[in-house]
Amino acid sequence: MKRFAGILVALCLLAGAACADTISTSGTVTAGTVVAIQAPIGGTVEIVAAEKGMDVQAGDTLVTLKTTKIYAPADGTVTGIFVAPGDDAESVANTFGADMYLEGSMKYTVSASTGKAYSSIETTFVHVGETVYLQCRSNNARTGVGLITAVEGNSYTIQVTEGDFILGDSVYVFRDSGYVTTGKIGQGSVSRVNPQGITASGAVVSVAVKNGDQVKKGDLLMETLDGTWEGYVAGSREIQANTDGVIAEVSATVGSALSQGATVVTLYPRTGMRVETVVEADDLSEVKVGDTVRLELSADESKVYTGTVERISALAEESTDSESAVSYRVYITFTPDEAVAFGMEMDVIFGGETEAAEPQEEPEAPAAEETEEPQEAAEAQE
Repeated sequence: MKRFAGILVALCLLAGAACADTISTSGTVTAGTVVAIQAPIGGTVEIVAAEKGMDVQAGDTLVTLKTTKIYAPADGTVTGIFVAPGDDAESVANTFGADMYLEGSMKYTVSASTGKAYSSIETTFVHVGETVYLQCRSNNARTGVGLITAVEGNSYTIQVTEGDFILGDSVYVFRDSGYVTTGKIGQGSVSRVNPQGITASGAVVSVAVKNGDQVKKGDLLMETLDGTWEGYVAGSREIQANTDGVIAEVSATVGSALSQGATVVTLYPRTGMRVETVVEADDLSEVKVGDTVRLELSADESKVYTGTVERISALAEESTDSESAVSYRVYITFTPDEAVAFGMEMDVIFGGETEAAEPQEEPEAPAAEETEEPQEAAEAQE
């Protein structure tokens, strides 16, 4: 009899766990929060890498903006860079005269006049684009070649293309390389070619050169975007996800113009997952905010989670249960794993144990009890 008593105790314990008051409902995994990814700066959309329903990680590029590229207008040396990524290019140019400067490969210019030219009709009439030959008045060994780039009355400007001079040199200007007096078309003074200022507008995204770099015409100097970084941390032309999640909507389209602060993508963060379910009005008194509940993934009952009742809606909904006129929506927070996705169904168990009760082992009967009856029978036979 003792053996059967142990079994009865175990069954009672199991029955007690099963008979605890519980409410079971069906719920759905939904997004508790929505995150809007905004453009930190204005610009034109070049690439959209986001799609509705896409699972993304923090740092993934969603949208890429098209930058304005500033190129070198001529061969030369970068001699002054005053901008850095994040700067407003126009503000920098207003302070320093330009965002950066470029010294051309042509170092000298000559301001000349036909006032000292050989007296003839031909020598007192010069032309833009004409090639001329230069000879230093104080040292005829210093010679060079130039190109007339501007003419105004009897004054003209020469860009020196060959030769070395000392700044301030006074030079004769000839039409031929033999420096024939009858071909002298004037004289002038040598000065340096001023560095060319490079300016841009908008926010500087990147600077492709550094001080002292030699560049060719057409080389990239810097890139900018429309607007400024005001109110934002200076960044790149890529707009990235700031949290793990699933894309709910994509607002940006290729070629569209974005203004600073415009929403480009809305995102459901994985950390904001929750379960929504409804409880009939008759059972609502058994559910309280802060209650711990058991969640079982309907598609895989081995996946069990512990949730917490976060909120109970105060607005009634039409009930699907014929015995109850209305029901109320309940929101439950939990910690998801990789098995959980938005829209999945969960079985929700309110009350009772959040973990399944462990069945108790059947107690073993002592050896003496097993041999007691046979011994008594033997004695009776004797």
